Amino acid sequence: MKNALGIIGGMGPLASELFYRMLTEKTAASSDQEHLNAIIFSHADMPDRTSAILSGDSEKIAHVRDLLLADALSLESLGCRALAVTCNTAHFFVDMISSAVGIPFIHMIKEAAAEAARLIPGGKVAILATDGTISTGLYQKALAEAGVVPFVPQPDVQALVMHEIYDCIKAGRPADRESWAAIDRHLRELGCQKALLACTELSVIRAAEGLPDFYLDPMEIMAVRALEFMGVAQAPLSAPAPSCP
Repeated sequence: MKNALGIIGGMGPLASELFYRMLTEKTAASSDQEHLNAIIFSHADMPDRTSAILSGDSEKIAHVRDLLLADALSLESLGCRALAVTCNTAHFFVDMISSAVGIPFIHMIKEAAAEAARLIPGGKVAILATDGTISTGLYQKALAEAGVVPFVPQPDVQALVMHEIYDCIKAGRPADRESWAAIDRHLRELGCQKALLACTELSVIRAAEGLPDFYLDPMEIMAVRALEFMGVAQAPLSAPAPSCP
């Protein structure tokens, strides 16, 4: 297979499915042959990235790193030109292995930070993510370097974000609208101008609930950058999704 994008997914599976749909829907194609070639590794039994990071256990961290590296090298050996990882927290490990892989990663965190800075230079951007992603500081650093002000929710609201990710989407349940409304109020009351859905389970909520453009989806941004890198023509932008009632 020529000119393929390698996708390391399964973390979780719904997010991987959504990413491939984004790639497909954002492509200007009149036939199957005009779509992007892709090889998807749905590595569903990858150990939980947040648990590994928060444990501080070097063996657990090395285990996840090595599994991700093996996937990346396998996709490279299959002829992929670039890699996309459909898990924000996994980018903690991507930064460990990128120099050992001969093809580039379309880096979701860096691309999302650049897009936020383009939209609201100098603005205040909330980070909605797992405890693991928050603890790494990856988004905080990337946003600050891009020239915007990162904001992390207060602990009680962060607990609601984790509830949406783990108790709802990862458990195969719909979003908790009451909890989401509380998250939304918190961000807007504290002056955030945008919020990054910095966990791919939150990307699933955005698609299901039709969240407004206050919320930026790093996975969608990664899909656009991947198509650009691979030289695939993009479809015209569709009408904005309706706001959540």
